[in-house]
Amino acid sequence: MEKCIRFPGFRYRALTLSYDDGVIYDERLIDTMSAHGIKGTFNLNSGNMPAPGVPSRRFPAEDVRRVYDNPCVEVATHGYNHLEPLHQDIPSFASEMLRDRLALEQLTGKIVRGMAYAYGGFNKELESVLKTVGITYSRTTRATHGFGIPADWLEWHPTCHHNDGELMNLCDRFLSSDGKNDWARMLSDPLIFYVWGHSYEFNDNNNWEIIEQFCEKMGGHDEIWYATNGEIRDYIEAARSLVWSMDSTIVYNPTCTDVYMHLDGKPVLIPAGQTLKL
Repeated sequence: MEKCIRFPGFRYRALTLSYDDGVIYDERLIDTMSAHGIKGTFNLNSGNMPAPGVPSRRFPAEDVRRVYDNPCVEVATHGYNHLEPLHQDIPSFASEMLRDRLALEQLTGKIVRGMAYAYGGFNKELESVLKTVGITYSRTTRATHGFGIPADWLEWHPTCHHNDGELMNLCDRFLSSDGKNDWARMLSDPLIFYVWGHSYEFNDNNNWEIIEQFCEKMGGHDEIWYATNGEIRDYIEAARSLVWSMDSTIVYNPTCTDVYMHLDGKPVLIPAGQTLKL
């Protein structure tokens, strides 16, 4: 039996954004995303937040919940002091992650399990530390120009940066992919379009139209699942947790998440916590 994961609602495609540093321009970006139903993850450095009243391009801690407590937003860590991971020893890196995660959870009132590598530096030793401190995924800065599910969630390479010259061509390519009518795609993994950047770049480069045009083009499509980084990771892992009988005629979903699949090209919903006979 061909078993192919689909996103909620049997969708073949998902879109997610990732923006770093917790700067004041995130507020405008979140408003733009929300207007088009687009979701994303914002990676913050709690150690670099200014004291109240101190001029800064970063939000003070007291504004975090007001700005980021939004249905379209997930908060993740970016390192307590935004230090280059590859320039730290292991104890220092572990401390950076633990301090940031703890502070952000206190500020948001939510569990923080995601991350983006500051300056994009990573290696397997650092990934082992992330697993130890409860981080389940982390974004790099290496553009793939593709839409695949990451082989390693702690090396989640994005599709592209928003300043990538191929951005709109990638939009067209992504939107033209149809997992409903093309048999070959019916028997393939779903697609993830993942864009990252810093909202201060829109201010500094005076090019807010890039993200505005992107959100207008990519928002509002019923066939796309709009999700945060963490929602995508958790959903895929729920789908991978399904337990199958030897002949694939019985499937048990041990998670609290409904899982959508194409089984031999046919849509099948496997409810949370239930066993289904096919």
